[in-house]
Amino acid sequence: MKKILVIGSSNTDMVIKTDKLPAPGETVLGGTFFMNPGGKGANQAVAAARLGGKVTFITKVGNDLFGSQTIGILKKEGIDTKNIVKDEDSPSGVALITVNSVGENNIVVAPGANGTLQPGDISGNHFSGDKYEILLLQLEIPVMTVEYAALTAAENGIKVILNPAPAQKLHDYLLKHIWLITPDQTEAEIITGIKVTNESSAEAAATILKKKGVKNVIITLSEKGAFVKSDEFTGIIPGISVEAVDTTAAGDVFNGAVAVALSEGKTLEEAVFFANKAAGLSVTRLGAQASAPYRNEIKD
Repeated sequence: MKKILVIGSSNTDMVIKTDKLPAPGETVLGGTFFMNPGGKGANQAVAAARLGGKVTFITKVGNDLFGSQTIGILKKEGIDTKNIVKDEDSPSGVALITVNSVGENNIVVAPGANGTLQPGDISGNHFSGDKYEILLLQLEIPVMTVEYAALTAAENGIKVILNPAPAQKLHDYLLKHIWLITPDQTEAEIITGIKVTNESSAEAAATILKKKGVKNVIITLSEKGAFVKSDEFTGIIPGISVEAVDTTAAGDVFNGAVAVALSEGKTLEEAVFFANKAAGLSVTRLGAQASAPYRNEIKD
């Protein structure tokens, strides 16, 4: 098994369960409130570690209680945290999450220190030699930092996986350094201009991404599974049918699982099959990192 480097965000999630999501200007009485460690980068690092990956995580936190708690939690998950940076001027990131009775959610994020993670905070030594086979990135940190990490990793033979969330347009010079991109339907539409509603439109969007230089594409299709386009396989790999409780970190679990499977030498098709099961389990539980399954929970 090769090591996985995750660079991205870390937040503290403040979650309220309620029967329905409030409309603009509306106040609703919710039920359970809890705080949970989150942030797309941290979620994916924890998911990968719980599924058996050897994970190093780089993020930026505030010099505050939330930052210290974040580092402590990640260490307990067996993640290498030695390169996490503390920002003396910005607070740690937080996310306010409301989850309704059918597991749908809305999320507002205050990035805090995540927004100050710069290329200079990431040592070039991470990308040299054979330390890591896979770099996993998202878009909750500055895009120039994502671009720096992706380009430097690709130049050193590291497979770069980009989960392009939150959705935004991306430069072609970033895309041509991506080994695997994993948008959902909304993200795929924003990047390619193709509205993804079925297999044929997913293939059209994936074809555009391939033409821009991305080597492999996975477009997640919620409960339908995931559309895969690579040189070896093109088609939908079905998801698993579950009763959703909270979908908050399903995409993060999926990406962490894909990274682990690939680090173990599995094919992309096998990796997606594995990740669909992990993500399916995660939506049956509340919370972000708390919902990530352990390896022994993934049945053959």
